[in-house]
Amino acid sequence: MRINSNPILLIEDDSVDAMTVRRALKELRVANPLVHVENGEEGLAYLRNSPAAQPCLILLDINMPVMNGIEFLHAIKVLPDLKRIPVIALTTSDEQEDKVESFELGVAGYMRKPVEYQQFVEIIRTIDAYWTISESPL
Repeated sequence: MRINSNPILLIEDDSVDAMTVRRALKELRVANPLVHVENGEEGLAYLRNSPAAQPCLILLDINMPVMNGIEFLHAIKVLPDLKRIPVIALTTSDEQEDKVESFELGVAGYMRKPVEYQQFVEIIRTIDAYWTISESPL
């Protein structure tokens, strides 16, 4: 399965959660390369400085040191070349305000961690269907 040829950007400070996402993408046979950074600041640096294509998807942890997910969303949603990249928030937070603010900042989805494998599979399949439709000639 290939969402498109661009990478998937995972912004996650927990190495176990990052490994779980990597394993799930592999089992789903997602062919897109996965770029992993550990906080929002590193994510912004990657998006601004990478010579590679922009990611087709960002998987974003909300609770991280240095720059958290909400701060990251505020930063990218004002940049015209970045604001349309779909973002799925991954979080351990029970805070309703985190969820509301994430959606107000345009996230495409919100998943509670630990991420349930089947839920993750369904989201990736939905994204794959979206890209298949959006890339079809009219």
